[in-house]
Amino acid sequence: MNGQHYRIEELDAARFEDLIASCPDTVVPLEQTPQWAEFERGTGRRPAGIFGYFDSDGTLAAIASYLYSTRRLRASMVVVNGPVWFSPRTPAAEGRFLNTVRAQFAADPRVDPVFVRLQVEHPQPPVARALEPGWYDREIVVDLTQDEKAMLASFRANARQSIRKATRAGVEVRIIDRAERVELFHRDLFPIMSETAARDGFSAFTSRYYETLLTTLADRTELLVAYLDSTPLCWLITTEYRGYSVYYFAASSAAARKSFAPYLLLWESFRMLKANGNHSCGLTGIVSETYPSLANVTTFKRNFSRNVVVLPTTFDLPVKVLRFRLLSRALMLRRRARGALHRGRMGLRAGMSTSARSKVEQDASGAGSGS
Repeated sequence: MNGQHYRIEELDAARFEDLIASCPDTVVPLEQTPQWAEFERGTGRRPAGIFGYFDSDGTLAAIASYLYSTRRLRASMVVVNGPVWFSPRTPAAEGRFLNTVRAQFAADPRVDPVFVRLQVEHPQPPVARALEPGWYDREIVVDLTQDEKAMLASFRANARQSIRKATRAGVEVRIIDRAERVELFHRDLFPIMSETAARDGFSAFTSRYYETLLTTLADRTELLVAYLDSTPLCWLITTEYRGYSVYYFAASSAAARKSFAPYLLLWESFRMLKANGNHSCGLTGIVSETYPSLANVTTFKRNFSRNVVVLPTTFDLPVKVLRFRLLSRALMLRRRARGALHRGRMGLRAGMSTSARSKVEQDASGAGSGS
């Protein structure tokens, strides 16, 4: 890496706003803002500051907001959906940035990270493959600058038909007032998330996490719910910042699928976000080589746009190289052991199933010959 460093400045909220105001065309993810840091603090995580990185002439190169994670054996700095670049993100510039960040946290007495986790567009030594999955690196983005008729026409036929079916079925979409959000979510909507998580095989956050999001970021979020005969079928939470909105969280019941409610819900959210002045809506992650597990949500999202945006992949930047290598090796061995144990259990189950099947066949054969 280039040995030259950027100048580092820790940013308070006012300084942050001044800097990004001078770059109105740059998409700044909400996760990289002081508002999001306060939300993270409300969930019990530890924000570690937002830093600006400047060239020698004072030009802003990048901004990064850090969380300090202290998971067992994995003390790290985590940049969620960042850093944000304001100057050309060339391999040389990114190498210089990585070198700066590594030196920054090696010398910071407030933290003791083994690595920094962040998105890297031009991977170069000593960055390494992330020890755990990070931010997605492919997403669908919907253009909200079109008029509603053109936007609807841009959807796949399946989506348009499903929206009409949901409308005919009597599905109603409501935007929930801020005063009602927390009680409604806890009582009626979190059970739908629990059902979705159990059905699709993922771990949901606690209800408090979503409630904290809706209160701490009340002016940056919307909660929409689809009802049929006063029964909530599905819901979604959107975020908005500087004209860029995100379809952030969603959940649906089995009944929602039967009535095609998720299609109408998302369509109505686009209409609302457009009316709020947003120019785009990101539908969050879809399947990629790095994240094949997102295949199950990709088909639905592709119904609404063909615009696939590629994002930099998440990597780990070792600060303590030897400890990182030891940690990486230990995790690899543990995963191999778990995989072997899982395959052994599956083999045992298959053997037991075969044995049981043979016994049934023998009993059936014996019963037949004795009749």
